Amino acid sequence: MTAAAARLHAQRSTMAATLIRPKALNPGDTVALITPSTYVSDPERLELAQRTVDFLGLKLKMGKNVGKRTGYLGGSVEERVADLHWAFSDPEVKAVFAMRGGYGSAQILDKIDFDLIRRNPKIFTGYSDITAMHLAIHQHTGLVTFHGPTTLSRFSDYTLNHFKRAIFNTAPLGKLTNPDEAREIRPRHVTRTIRPGTARGRLTGGNLTLISTTMGTPFEIQTDGKLLFLEDVDEQPYSMDRMLTQLRLAGKFRNIAGLIIGECAGCVPRDYKPSFESTFSLGEVLQNILGGLNVPVMSGLTIGHTEDQLTLPLGVMAAMDAGKLELTIEESATV
Repeated sequence: MTAAAARLHAQRSTMAATLIRPKALNPGDTVALITPSTYVSDPERLELAQRTVDFLGLKLKMGKNVGKRTGYLGGSVEERVADLHWAFSDPEVKAVFAMRGGYGSAQILDKIDFDLIRRNPKIFTGYSDITAMHLAIHQHTGLVTFHGPTTLSRFSDYTLNHFKRAIFNTAPLGKLTNPDEAREIRPRHVTRTIRPGTARGRLTGGNLTLISTTMGTPFEIQTDGKLLFLEDVDEQPYSMDRMLTQLRLAGKFRNIAGLIIGECAGCVPRDYKPSFESTFSLGEVLQNILGGLNVPVMSGLTIGHTEDQLTLPLGVMAAMDAGKLELTIEESATV
């Protein structure tokens, strides 16, 4: 084990017994916007980010490297890490919002000063590629982080309501279900019980691709005893099969309390370039791989890449009822 790996292992062991809850936001608080993944250089998109923060009743500080573009990245590794460290160390900043996902956050994980973040706990939000940072920060500091919209997300009324409840209040989020359907006969958000039952555990998870690609690193997901949620977008069924099989072979489903699969928009065979002459649907893949687990499993909750999006706090106690297709956040995520 390298010195860096040993240090990260020690940090994980130290924080395992201590959950750190950030302070809830108040109107007028200052938040920092950073681009730890893909760049945001379009002035209109930067203006939209400002509008989002203004609408939430908050004040904005931009990372000094926001707007930079290094290929498909929002700056060099050093620049993106510098903005992350600045955001957590600036005493005026009360929360850190990722402006977008995309690609690149995994590049910075071994450069993060986790002690700095542990000393300066703040709300941290984002999804998709930001999953890598959620896992690293939560597992190496104990900080509750929030898998939810980025600043440039579309923010439907449902998304906005759940986001504000998560970051402005100290009460547990309680029961979370999909939006009410206008036509039950043809729901917009299709849900399914894969294995019935109830379970409790601390919540962890995120984007399946990022969870898969951080396996074998000091930042791979820890699932024992947890309620695990997974989501992805635009992956063909065979690709979802491959990543879920990897997690199964790695033992990541062996000791979980329960499993929640998000909506997974666009995870269908591609007509213009099929991978196989005969394929499975995503539903069949989920049934084949997850149907034999001995824990509750449900699918279709509005997590991640969907216009109507829940905000989920990593690390808090939660309960699921797969038969009723419900997730309940039992513990406060903020103080």
